[in-house]
Amino acid sequence: MRGDAKMEKTRAVLAKSARFHVRATSRQAQLIRAGASRRGVKLTDYILDSLCAQAEMDLADQNHFALPKEKWDAFLKALDGPPKVPPGLKSLFSHPSRAESR
Repeated sequence: MRGDAKMEKTRAVLAKSARFHVRATSRQAQLIRAGASRRGVKLTDYILDSLCAQAEMDLADQNHFALPKEKWDAFLKALDGPPKVPPGLKSLFSHPSRAESR
């Protein structure tokens, strides 16, 4: 199932009860309507999808994890240690890139 179709199915199942009231300039409103039209979705769906995607990005750095002390120490040691070079990477970077060779 494509992402858009899956989203539509999810929307049909979930009842919307919260309301947001916002004011926009005519330029903002025109831009938002054009975006919704370009994607072929309802204005409300476009606004909610866009806002939720942005909220997820804004909150992404809020994720944290906890480790026992010994695993935390190993994690810090790995971060402080030299990077592991995957096989072939040294060879790849020893040749000029396509952009450099033009």
